[in-house]
Amino acid sequence: MTLNYKIRPRMLRTEEDLLIRVLLSSQQNKLDFLRQLDIALVSDMQDGGMGSIRFVCDENRHLGRAIVEADYVDSDDVLVSIVVNVDQNERLFEVDMWKVNFLPLRRYPSPEAVTIKKPV
Repeated sequence: MTLNYKIRPRMLRTEEDLLIRVLLSSQQNKLDFLRQLDIALVSDMQDGGMGSIRFVCDENRHLGRAIVEADYVDSDDVLVSIVVNVDQNERLFEVDMWKVNFLPLRRYPSPEAVTIKKPV
């Protein structure tokens, strides 16, 4: 299934860029991903304020696979699952955040507050 969001693209925010770089640090092809980050445009996903973003691309593409999973505990002590997904061509597709109580994030995760799980 192809998912297209009609939301105005923007550059990565500093805190998003820092977090994603840390999440990608264990990847074998991290240099390719980091180059993608340098020129990335993203759009906020309609997730109720949980912080998920989709990487914008002119090509028709779809979800490929998860490459990194991490956990974060928000300031209200609620667990947040973070997954970095790539598309069918191994290009950055989205950073999916899911707060287990479905409420918006109170504080965006800092790299030091995230526990990276074993790479997928």
